[in-house]
Amino acid sequence: MTGIAEGRVVIVTGAGRGLGRAHALAFAAEGAKVVVNDLGVGLDGQPGEDSPAGQVVAEIRALGGEAVAHGKDIASPEGAASLVGAALTAFGRLDTLVNNAGFLRDRMLVNLEEADWDAVMRVHLKGHFLPLKYAAAHWREQAKAGRAVAGRVVNTSSGAGLLGSVGQGNYSAAKAGILGMTLVAAAEMARYGVQVNAIAPAARTRMTEQTFADTMAAPGAGSFDAMAPENVSPLVVWLGSDASAGVTGRVFEAEGGRITVMEGWRPGPTADRGARWTPAEAGEAAAKLLSRAEPPHPVYGAE
Repeated sequence: MTGIAEGRVVIVTGAGRGLGRAHALAFAAEGAKVVVNDLGVGLDGQPGEDSPAGQVVAEIRALGGEAVAHGKDIASPEGAASLVGAALTAFGRLDTLVNNAGFLRDRMLVNLEEADWDAVMRVHLKGHFLPLKYAAAHWREQAKAGRAVAGRVVNTSSGAGLLGSVGQGNYSAAKAGILGMTLVAAAEMARYGVQVNAIAPAARTRMTEQTFADTMAAPGAGSFDAMAPENVSPLVVWLGSDASAGVTGRVFEAEGGRITVMEGWRPGPTADRGARWTPAEAGEAAAKLLSRAEPPHPVYGAE
C-alpha cells in the first residue's frame, strides 16, 4: 500500500465502526500504519461484549497494511497515555491523531439528566482533550530534541456544534467546545510543527441512523451513496498527511461529495458611541444593527 500517508503512523479513536473505521481503512490504503482504538461500547456508552477494533485491524492486515488494536478508555488519563504509547511501542513514532470517538444521550434540555450531560462531555470533549494532550506532549518533546515534526490532528465536531440541534444540548455543547479547543491547539502547537484542524461530517452511522432514516436504503447499482462514511475519509486522510502542509486552525464540513470551509464568528455590523449606553439606547442600537446583519442559520430540528 502506497499513497499520501506512506510511512506515517496514525491513531484513530472510535475506529471500530462508522466514520472511524472508514478513516482507519482509508489511511491504511494510503500507506499509513494505524492504531485502531475502540472501547466497544454501545450508543449509550455502555460496554459491549467485545470490541470491534480487532476486526478492523484484521481487515487492514488482510489488505497488506499494518495496524494494531487499542481498547482502553481514551477519556481517562491512563487510557489516553497508553494510546500514544501503543503507537510508539508498535511503530516507533506518531504522526497523526484523528479524534473521532463519541456517543449520544439525546434529551430535550428540561429532561436532560446531569449524568447524561456529564457522560457526553466526558466522551466527546474530554475524549478529544486527553489524546491531544499526550500526543502534543510527545511532539513537543521531539521538537525540543531537535527532531523534525510534521504532526497532524484532526478533531471531529458536528453541524450540531456549529448550529445547535434540538434535543442534543449536551452533544451540541461538546461539539462546539471541540471547535474552540481546535483553534487554541492550532495556535499553541504551531511552534512545534503540529497542525490541528476539525471536520463537521455528515454520514450514515450508528449515531445518525435516525437522522438519515430516509436515506438508509442501499443505493442502486452504479449510484452514489451520499451518506456513506467513506465519503468523509479522503479529506481526513489529506488533513492527516504531509500534503496538507500549512493548513491549520480550520474547520471543514464534509458530506457526500461536498467539502465546505466553515467560517466562524466574525465581527458584523457595529455601533460605537464612545460612551456608555442607556438600556433604551443600547436596545435601539442593537435593533438597527440586527436589521443590517445576516440572519442566523436555523438550529437543526427547529420548526
